[in-house]
Amino acid sequence: MFRHGVEIYMRRLLALVLCLALAGNVFGQPPASANEKSDFAVTTKLVIVPVTVAQRDGTIVNGLTPKDFRLFDNKKPQQITEDIVSHPLSVVIAIQADAKTEKVLPLIQKTASLIQARLLGDEGEAAVLSFDHRIQTLTDFTSDVNKISDALKKLKPGSTQARLNDASIEGVRLLKSRPVSRRRALILIAESRDNGSELKAREVLSEAEFANVIIYSVNVTTLVALGTAAPSAQRSVLDNRPPGAVHLPGGMVETPTTQSQGNTGNFAPIINEIYLAAKSIFVKNPLEVYTTYSGGREFSFATQRDLDRALSNIAEELHSQYLLTYSPNNMEEAGFHNIVVQVARPDLKIRARDGYYIAGKSQ
Repeated sequence: MFRHGVEIYMRRLLALVLCLALAGNVFGQPPASANEKSDFAVTTKLVIVPVTVAQRDGTIVNGLTPKDFRLFDNKKPQQITEDIVSHPLSVVIAIQADAKTEKVLPLIQKTASLIQARLLGDEGEAAVLSFDHRIQTLTDFTSDVNKISDALKKLKPGSTQARLNDASIEGVRLLKSRPVSRRRALILIAESRDNGSELKAREVLSEAEFANVIIYSVNVTTLVALGTAAPSAQRSVLDNRPPGAVHLPGGMVETPTTQSQGNTGNFAPIINEIYLAAKSIFVKNPLEVYTTYSGGREFSFATQRDLDRALSNIAEELHSQYLLTYSPNNMEEAGFHNIVVQVARPDLKIRARDGYYIAGKSQ
């Protein structure tokens, strides 16, 4: 009788353990195979849109709340949130170091203190790349001004080949290794054209999109093209006005889309062609595409003062941006998704990423 009772007890105990195990799979962590299937089925894309808001004179505007913004994804209104938590910055600075940029490398080498103080601040970190036909990591992520300075001193002019696309994607991949809690930015100090990359613009755009990387450029093409022109002539070609300096009608705000419409047309179909690898598209200025697509900004420089001002402006923007996050309610729409951000207050200018791409067939 006692033995029979023990058997019944053990069976009940085993059943209880089995129930708890099953309950753990339902309410806790599922098995590995089930977890993979569940993640594939229920994963929802979160789109992060860094937004810069400025007055007409370029002064950065702070203190806005999510209620001040409206965001449209392919013309469909979205529910947005603002991440008001201060995120430390991770930045990759990729510098073209070839025969064409030999004269500007000494100017770049003097910016270490400015990068550490203005761009990185107390919690930021930077990695430095150089590229010609090679792509070299001069320093991994660091906040040490001495290491940044030593890395910049290593800049040496190389060949006449500058693999801008390959260097850009290497910078994005380095940023992908940083914690998701960090804000990610890529700064390209380079000519506005690619020469010899194995990868195309669409690979860079895809990597930047999924890594939530915003791209800025400091363009040396103007300086190289002018050669020995007088300093006054060099400065005359620079346009230091902030994006959106041209006033739009009441109720309208500046975005990469509206800005590009006044120059080369809407960027959305251009980026869509790039993603589809259409033979008809030829990207003469990858820097313009990368900055416009990601919500960044292009600068150019001809003097040390211009370069310092460009880096300072980039730093100010990065530390003053609003992060608008949303889960698209139209994920079934394949192709390029155009993002439009509006602000309720009049006479303010907005710059944000132009959109993102979803592969697949339209429903």
